[in-house]
Amino acid sequence: MSPRQITVLGECVADAFTEPSHAVNELALRVLPGGGPANTAVALARLGTPARFLARLSGDVFGRLFRARLEASGVDLSYAVAADEPSTLAVAELDDAGQAAFSFHAQNTADWQWTPGELATVDLSETACVHTGSLALVREPGGAVVEEFLTTAAPRATVSIDPNVRPLLVRPEVYRSRLARWCGLADILRLSEDDLGLLLPGTPPEQACDTWHAAGVRLVVITLGADGALASLDGERLRVPAVATRVVDTVGAGDSFTAGLLHHLGARGLLGGRLTRLGLGEVAEACRFGARVAALTCSVAGPNPPWGDRLAELEPAAGA
Repeated sequence: MSPRQITVLGECVADAFTEPSHAVNELALRVLPGGGPANTAVALARLGTPARFLARLSGDVFGRLFRARLEASGVDLSYAVAADEPSTLAVAELDDAGQAAFSFHAQNTADWQWTPGELATVDLSETACVHTGSLALVREPGGAVVEEFLTTAAPRATVSIDPNVRPLLVRPEVYRSRLARWCGLADILRLSEDDLGLLLPGTPPEQACDTWHAAGVRLVVITLGADGALASLDGERLRVPAVATRVVDTVGAGDSFTAGLLHHLGARGLLGGRLTRLGLGEVAEACRFGARVAALTCSVAGPNPPWGDRLAELEPAAGA
């Protein structure tokens, strides 16, 4: 079965990585196109899912970089807005384990300036799933517009949200105040263990899943880094292991996991409604597939998700 279209809404971010420099008073940066929603759209398209990206793309040097990457990956940009504002920049410093610490330059940038008119004409008739989250869902003035778009989309498509909490830009309590409302709109909530620690400090993952199920979301998946992932479907739970790989860095791994999860569900015709035909066995297969996609992303520098034909480089998990 050919997967139906997935529409992703959110930001693009220029990820600038520090590099060694032997010159005095000089810092070298290597800039790669990133941003959680953009990474997810790219990964979906490379896996073979028709992916459309709703973004506000600046005309500056970074915006042109974003557009080139998205188009080269096969992402549909027919509804992307040509924005006058500058692009968002994040400077990343990697530790010895490949984990990135970011500093953001995001004041009045293009990604947060959505207006109702820019999303009012989006045709969702061919869309099985709308995925969003990250900063575009919480930064104003556009956050409320994005949330209203989800309200409009929910009767027509499966809704997937990745909070992707960024406490340097938006206080965690802003996410906390809106999360119950998002769970009422969403069918799928995918987040990291770091997100969990910021959203519900000190709460065990299983208890957090029950809290979010009670707020309305059917499928919760918490990625746990090297410990794999915990998935909960209406309170029925399972864990899947991470896929062993040589880690260069972990940038974009969660976004790739989400893309793998959605791609796998979409390819089996399970997206497009309220997940009524989804069982725990299919969740396990989708999570194992997502783990493989994430592992390949970790094996290269930056948020560079794999093309579908690279998945053969990792031994497939059973049933994936």
